[in-house]
Amino acid sequence: MRTVDLRSDTVTRPTPAMLQAMLTAPVGDDVLGDDPSVIALEAEAARLTGKADALFTPSGTMANQIAIRCWTRPGDEVIVEAGAHPFHYESGGPAAISGVTLRPVQGERGILDPSATWAAIKGGPPWVAPSTLLCVEDTANAGGGSVYPLATLDALGQGAWDHGLHSHLDGARLFNAVVASGETAFRRCRHFESVTFCLSKGLGAPAGSVLCGPAGFIHQARRVRKMLGGAMRQAGYLAGAGLHALSHHVDRLADDHRRARALYDGLAAQGWDVAPPETNMLYVGGADMQRVAAELAQAGVLAIPVSAESLRLVTHLDVDDGGVERCIAALGACRG
Repeated sequence: MRTVDLRSDTVTRPTPAMLQAMLTAPVGDDVLGDDPSVIALEAEAARLTGKADALFTPSGTMANQIAIRCWTRPGDEVIVEAGAHPFHYESGGPAAISGVTLRPVQGERGILDPSATWAAIKGGPPWVAPSTLLCVEDTANAGGGSVYPLATLDALGQGAWDHGLHSHLDGARLFNAVVASGETAFRRCRHFESVTFCLSKGLGAPAGSVLCGPAGFIHQARRVRKMLGGAMRQAGYLAGAGLHALSHHVDRLADDHRRARALYDGLAAQGWDVAPPETNMLYVGGADMQRVAAELAQAGVLAIPVSAESLRLVTHLDVDDGGVERCIAALGACRG
């Protein structure tokens, strides 16, 4: 029986149509700036986000680290939500690559409160690290795939400018937020100077993210990407997958959200500690979730225990309605 893999939306395989788009993508040498598929992807990403320019990168982590490197100087401080991806899952990159520290601010389900954010700003005396960048994650992974209210995004983006901070939107799952909110990517990131989004998560491409921002910023970002070893040659084959994803896999994210809700309904009915999902993620609470994950794996259902008391389940284009039912049944068996 086929495994139901709910560990992450990064585990998807290209669809046959995406593979065909990759095979037929015109390519050049992106380091020399003449790969037509990469050029087309970057132009489309800039258009969708309303930014002047864009840069194709191998991963969302690299895109975030390039943004931090370009917006800061060594010794600066970056304000993030306490569960933010750059704080927990980017291998200390801000310190190693940019020489900056991160200032975590506790939010609600991963959502920063503007007042608490501005209270965390440091500067003035020479013995403190000056706050120079605000980094916001939408959707918030650690918050359970929560979607920033548009008013909060506006307040944070505009407020960063008013407080003299640069602003970066880590939109790893930006299009999940777009589909859930009904607001365009252009509108959601309007007040942020730079934004990145991943092609390799819910959009289903095998690799790649795009960093978007002002032309001068992207010019600098291109050099940092080269410095980090992220410049690729015939990257158009991957860009072809990304273009296909943006054309065909955005609206279908609603299916992932619907299935996450069905998963929630089934698990809540069994008595599991689980919050209603806003997008495609659920965090299930309980005792000894390492054991639960091992039992699920025996039943052919894969999930990530993020702690001893919490299990993460993520729906995506490789999980159908039958996979959701199998997961509900397997967790019911674990509960006894």
